Amino acid sequence: MNSTVIPITAAPSFAELSLPQPPDPEQLDNIKAQLDLVLLALEAIAGIGSEAMLQSATQLGLESVVADRVALWRLRQASPLRKGQGGRKKLDVEEARALVLISCHLAKQHQELIRRAVALLEQLTEQNKPPHQASLLGDYLDTFQNTYQERMDEGDDASPEILTHLALKLLIDLMFYGGNQGARRLWSALLDRSLVHRSTHRPTSAS
Repeated sequence: MNSTVIPITAAPSFAELSLPQPPDPEQLDNIKAQLDLVLLALEAIAGIGSEAMLQSATQLGLESVVADRVALWRLRQASPLRKGQGGRKKLDVEEARALVLISCHLAKQHQELIRRAVALLEQLTEQNKPPHQASLLGDYLDTFQNTYQERMDEGDDASPEILTHLALKLLIDLMFYGGNQGARRLWSALLDRSLVHRSTHRPTSAS
C-alpha cells in the first residue's frame, strides 16, 4: 500500500492544543487508547512503522518527547487495550500532544492514499457492495484486524464485524486529521471522548 508522501511545510505546535483543565488518570487512559488506535490505522493503510513515526517526531521537533523506538514503544504499550502492558503505566499531557501531532503529520503526508481509500468506500457503499471488493480496502482491513488481534488484550474476542466497523471509522477520521486543523480536530475529539466515555476501553475511535 505505497503512497506518495506529501511534504509538510507548516506544522502545528503544542500551543494549538489547548487544555481547559488537566485530565484525570481515567481520561488519560482513554486518550492513550484512542491515540494508539489512530496510529494502528495509519500503519495498516500506509504501511508505515516506527521509523516513519520517529522521522515525523524529528521533523516536528519532538525528539525530546519521542526520542527513539523504545520510547515510542513504551508510549503505545501504555494503552489499556494492549496485551501485557510492559511499557509505561501512564501518558502525560505533553506526550499525548506529541502523539497527536505525529499522527496528524503522518495522515497529512499520506492524505492522497487515505482519500482514495475513503472514495472507494463511499463508492462501494452506494453500490451495496462489501469494502473487501476493493483490494486497497481489503488489504487495509485485513492488516488492521490481524494487527489488532495480535496486539490487543481482547483482540481474539472482538468480532470481525466490530473490527471492520472500527477500522473504517478510523479511516474516515484519518481523512479529516490529515486536513487543515487536523491536530485541533483530533485533540478535541480525544478530549470529548475522554469525558463521555470515562473508564471505557472497548474498541472505539475518536471522532
